[in-house]
Amino acid sequence: MTTNDNIVWYLHNVTKDERSKQKKQRPCILWFTGLSGSGKSTISSAVEQKLFELGHHTYLLDGDNVRHGLNKDLGFSDSDRVENIRRIGELSKLMIDAGLLVMTAFISPFKADRQLVKDLVQQHEFVEVYMDTSLEECEKRDPKGLYKKARSGQIKNFTGIDSEYEIPENPELIINTVELSIEECADKIITYLKDNRIIN
Repeated sequence: MTTNDNIVWYLHNVTKDERSKQKKQRPCILWFTGLSGSGKSTISSAVEQKLFELGHHTYLLDGDNVRHGLNKDLGFSDSDRVENIRRIGELSKLMIDAGLLVMTAFISPFKADRQLVKDLVQQHEFVEVYMDTSLEECEKRDPKGLYKKARSGQIKNFTGIDSEYEIPENPELIINTVELSIEECADKIITYLKDNRIIN
């Protein structure tokens, strides 16, 4: 008998649908993916601010913040990146059950890992937001100086330099932060949420 044979999912008295109705929203994960410096944290934060002002219940999971606690034991090897995203997916699933609009800002470079998260929730509960910002632009911005360190060899397995980023094939949203302002990017996402009746 394995350990899992002794574990049974506990059914709450309050359901996901009841939590969602109380919050007047359809819970979903807005999964922001893109290279470092592509604008994931900036745009997801702007979207959360707009949703908060509209009276919605949200939470933003940021890559750096999560690595300070939940995932502080993980490095940046391919296997650790996979585990990082798996844990975030499971956490996001719980937040979906709580009826929240969850924003996640993670490079999440591998298609298979993003698909793994998508498969954890219902089809309409996963919105892939691809930050379509070129490597050249991201490297020019380099807000944390990481590209400079990666180019000099101080950082290994850095996405876009010596570790691959797999571009999403059919994301629900493509955001170009070069052509659009922060406000315009956020508004495009809010419009999508309204058009798809995730929020009113």
